Amino acid sequence: MDADQTARMLYLVLLGAAVAGALILQSRGRRGAAAQQLAVWGLIFIGVIAGAGLWSDIAKTMPQEATVGPGGAISVPRGPDGHYHVTLRIGGVPVRFMIDTGASDMVLTPADARRVGIDPAHLAFVGSANTANGEVATARVKLHDVTLGPVTDRVVSAEVNKVAMDSSLLGMSYLQRFGKIEIAGDRMVLTR
Repeated sequence: MDADQTARMLYLVLLGAAVAGALILQSRGRRGAAAQQLAVWGLIFIGVIAGAGLWSDIAKTMPQEATVGPGGAISVPRGPDGHYHVTLRIGGVPVRFMIDTGASDMVLTPADARRVGIDPAHLAFVGSANTANGEVATARVKLHDVTLGPVTDRVVSAEVNKVAMDSSLLGMSYLQRFGKIEIAGDRMVLTR
């Protein structure tokens, strides 16, 4: 333990002693009530310490959104899974995508297609895509408006996957609309 950690531990011990002393003085003659209050405060104290110690790990698992920087550059943080995720608005409906530079097209899951008003039951799944899990059937669709940050594109081609996927994929057919794609640290920066 370094000096900083020792000082923090000493502070917590003194704080705990102060709370325990206040409880003992407050409930002289009522030992059962004092023990109950001491147990409750002890659990609160342990919960706060655990929460503070785990906060950095908890914050890493929370999804972070893309931000717009100078010149309209869109900065996308790397997710805890090592991938870049971004929320686009399709027809005003937010849809979460995993950016996949290895995918040729923008691919919607059947569930996301339904959310944006496309009924997969009425699509002709005549296309196919080769994935890590084998060949899957796809149907081509046109999305009337797709928005990412300050950028809105009209009439964007996409595919709807016939089988369920974990996430919709944002492939190169959409990413090529940006003039520059760079990875800097834990961020992907898209610039028009």
